[in-house]
Amino acid sequence: MKFKNLLFIILMHFGIVFSLFSQNGRHVEAFNDGWKFKKGPFPSSEIAFVNSWEDEWKEVAIPHTWNARDMQFNYGKFYQGDAYYKKRFVVDEKLRAKRLFLKFEAVGQVADLYINGTFIGNHKGGYSAFVFEITHVVKYGEENEVILKVNNTERNDVIPVNHNLFGIYGGIHRPVWLITTGKINIDVTDYASSGVYISQELESNKRANISIKVKLTNKFDKTKPIELENSIYNQEGKLVAKKNSVVELSPQGMQFFLNTLVLERPHLWQGRKDPYLYKVVTAIKDEGKLLDQIIQPLGVRKVEVIANKGVFLNGKKYPMYGVCRHEDWWGVGNALKKKNHDIDLKLIMEIGATTIRLAHYQQSDYFYSKCDSLGLLVWAEVPFVNRVSGKEGPNAKSQLRELIRQNYNHPSIFVWGLHNEVYKPHDYTIQLTKEMHDIAKSEDPRRYTVSVNGYGQMNHPVNLNADIQGINRYFGWYEGKMGDLGKWAKGMEENYPGYRLMLSEYGAGGNPDHQTEFIGDTWDYTKAFYPETYQTKTHEIQWGIIKNTPNILSSYVWNMFDFCVPKWNNGGIEARNQKGLVTFDRTLKKDAFYWYKANWSDEPVLYITERRMVEREKQITSITVYSNLGEPQVYLNDQKLPRPKKGTTDVHYIFENVKLKKGENTIKAVVEKDGKTVQDTIKWNFTSEKTNPYIIKGTTKVHAGF
Repeated sequence: MKFKNLLFIILMHFGIVFSLFSQNGRHVEAFNDGWKFKKGPFPSSEIAFVNSWEDEWKEVAIPHTWNARDMQFNYGKFYQGDAYYKKRFVVDEKLRAKRLFLKFEAVGQVADLYINGTFIGNHKGGYSAFVFEITHVVKYGEENEVILKVNNTERNDVIPVNHNLFGIYGGIHRPVWLITTGKINIDVTDYASSGVYISQELESNKRANISIKVKLTNKFDKTKPIELENSIYNQEGKLVAKKNSVVELSPQGMQFFLNTLVLERPHLWQGRKDPYLYKVVTAIKDEGKLLDQIIQPLGVRKVEVIANKGVFLNGKKYPMYGVCRHEDWWGVGNALKKKNHDIDLKLIMEIGATTIRLAHYQQSDYFYSKCDSLGLLVWAEVPFVNRVSGKEGPNAKSQLRELIRQNYNHPSIFVWGLHNEVYKPHDYTIQLTKEMHDIAKSEDPRRYTVSVNGYGQMNHPVNLNADIQGINRYFGWYEGKMGDLGKWAKGMEENYPGYRLMLSEYGAGGNPDHQTEFIGDTWDYTKAFYPETYQTKTHEIQWGIIKNTPNILSSYVWNMFDFCVPKWNNGGIEARNQKGLVTFDRTLKKDAFYWYKANWSDEPVLYITERRMVEREKQITSITVYSNLGEPQVYLNDQKLPRPKKGTTDVHYIFENVKLKKGENTIKAVVEKDGKTVQDTIKWNFTSEKTNPYIIKGTTKVHAGF
């Protein structure tokens, strides 16, 4: 007994004794420190495995991935297989009458949980949260051990079924939580959701009917009368609506109850302009004593996607300036901390984006929550991508249900993504897509669904089984010429009027270390040379087309950030997709970043392009300036140049037939705006005329994915 008391004191000193801070309600505590980790490969012999069990453990903090280095540095050479995490903890004796749960926000990608040697459960899917109750297996007042076996091997029954489009990082890559509740609680294990589901019906922007479904469980041995209280507070903390009811809660299974409240003249959630959030507090009480409580966001809004017109927010057309984002950082992998998410969001907000496609999987709840408060419209999706195995159906449907239930209350989300670039066998894919669409509509009838095809045709066999058809088009990169996007979009408009169409991906690779003036309107992506100048030109041409094409209801640049593709070796960098507007380490904004910032953002932009193309290849060249402040004056070596011609949009200024002198050249752009002078300056060098070493032949072969 003395040893146990001493152990309790030692563990309490390190912050891993768990008890309630308050006598009532729910307690959620971080469970991220004190973990140890080891990865395989492990001995195939059971005896050798047991004998080596205590060897080579190292301390880690969660979030953690074991692939942050090998997957990002070495093309095709990374560890996928078994690994183990373990942690010891003590549970306070006072918690014997409580219920305890472990919640993992994400583990990549198959996890087996053991407590004190007892198998608790298995979860398949590397991006959704899961919860297991551990009430009856922990030892109170004693040391407990949790072991999580993790495996990130690609397998045909868990989506994604391969590492082809992005790496499946292994590890506990999002936070872990210990949740303690009373015997009567708002359900914790409903697909790891909040147990509270908020729906809304907005009537002419003047009245909102708010329906709140609550799932409750009772672990006493008899039915209990419980007070269910739903309250809505405005952003200033004032109570604006409340409803109380008494419910009879049976001990037989999870029960759900529904309350409806009305908000008169609600303050609407208006996207980036005014992302106003209410707070919904759901509480259950017994004779006034708080038993459990959940707080969820409420953004009162209505999103409509109307063919040939656009996306409408609260009855007004909303500008859809879209980027895609992978949850992936150089040297970190997907084990991101809040600061990583915040940096990404700061850059996304800076560029002027209004909508994000969070590809190709469920991302951190923290990120969705920040999108709520920043006013970004979100496309959320599951990782049914790249290949069809014929065995992934049950898991794809399960992950979709997890995505929806776990993120149901985020006002930022307007559409659920079902798949991306999956094809044969067509009949199987069609049926699975229909079933997933049906699940999404049953779970959440008020949001749209979308599926994505890499072929350029609307009538492809697997299409038109969701509310919106997304199509990925990489003209000038994987097929055709940059400007072919316009012909394709016009064909869609003529042949498929009344169809909801979104350009779900477009772009080109760009390595900032690769520069040339010799660019045409097509490129060979198999080359080791990915000039940033080519990427820039692609976006200049294609955004100019998109902004004037009303049947493309929304478009998404692929990608906001460079990211890891462990099986690629292109563009001079191993294991890297370089289509990002910002580099993998987030330290360099490529020219294309400023192109979109000038077109999308309200922030002043004056930017001379090709500042990394310092060693010039042509004496007679062009100078391109992005300015959302009006026409710039440009000086070459202190000599003012003639007025520019307009490019593909109103912020695009091109000074043609400029002659450089030998040696260093200084280019300065100046704009006078509202009594202030804004300027940008770069330097170029010219030594001698170069010849074009890049003779690129375009391809007409349709690219539908890898």
